[in-house]
Amino acid sequence: MYLGILTLTGFLCTAGIAVANRHGIRTIPFAWHPRLAVFSIACAVIHGTLGILLFF
Repeated sequence: MYLGILTLTGFLCTAGIAVANRHGIRTIPFAWHPRLAVFSIACAVIHGTLGILLFF
């Protein structure tokens, strides 16, 4: 459950960086966008794998 919350937070932060940069808010550099995307996708894969393994 906690990994799912972390994954959702990662995806929201990734989208937030893109939206903020599009509106001219450059507090977090756009270079962090791909890094957070990779982190979020990795967490989602681990979360899904654990869910499938623990379900069966």
